[in-house]
Amino acid sequence: MTRHRPFAQVNVFSADPYLGNPLAVIHDADDLDTEQMQRIARWTNLSETVFLLTPTTAEADYRVRIFTPGGELPFAGHPTLGSAHAWLEHGGTPHDAHVVVQECGVGLIDVRRDADLLSFAAPPTLRSGNLDEHDLDRIVAAFGIDRTQVLAHQWIDNGPGWAVIRLATAQEVLDLNPDLTLIPDAMIGALGPYPPGSEHAYELRSFAPGVGVAEDPVCGSMNASVGQWLVRTGETVDGYRVSQGRRLDRAGDITVTVDADRAVWVGGQTQTLFRGTALA
Repeated sequence: MTRHRPFAQVNVFSADPYLGNPLAVIHDADDLDTEQMQRIARWTNLSETVFLLTPTTAEADYRVRIFTPGGELPFAGHPTLGSAHAWLEHGGTPHDAHVVVQECGVGLIDVRRDADLLSFAAPPTLRSGNLDEHDLDRIVAAFGIDRTQVLAHQWIDNGPGWAVIRLATAQEVLDLNPDLTLIPDAMIGALGPYPPGSEHAYELRSFAPGVGVAEDPVCGSMNASVGQWLVRTGETVDGYRVSQGRRLDRAGDITVTVDADRAVWVGGQTQTLFRGTALA
């Protein structure tokens, strides 16, 4: 049934309006089917559009379905924070005042509330380990770099299918001009460190041609599994900050923290920039 539903467009992972990653949120979407949701996501043409639904389990506060212009994702990071923000702002009351529990394709995700910062608990990775040389050769060719520039590489898939390569510096990451036609199905990121003492520890870029997104301005799911990788290798103990989106004229600012149980949390600022109704 076509009707007007509450709608919000949320700026995620930046305190500055219009410099984070935008998320379209449509409330009260239980009666929309997959085809209708996908059509709306293609039309909004944002990296992700989410639909809020009634949860199917008593442990969850709400349920979300996440769509890119090219398909549905079982989990994504900036939609997790943005949908929690929109649900709370729309009057949602969580079971626990300090933690919102989101149900999505990979299960239940905790979203912690700490003043004006929302942080989600990184879900388990579905695939880890080094990329095989064939995949790595394709990525290197698409990125237009030499194989020797890749200091490390890893599958970091927590749902979307992510992999990542490590470069020596943040500037090398910013200098990438990939030819994504060479890796049309890829979900790949590049990570490089800033000099010690910088505001941010790393620059991250996320390329997702596999779901119809050339470059994601700020990617929570990749930051989550990169954080888990860095914890496993011992590179980080208590967390760090990440810059993302500079090549897209954004100012993404991601806070990665590690709790006493070595669980990774990914946080950022959220704010609603547009509010109204969607005809759906």
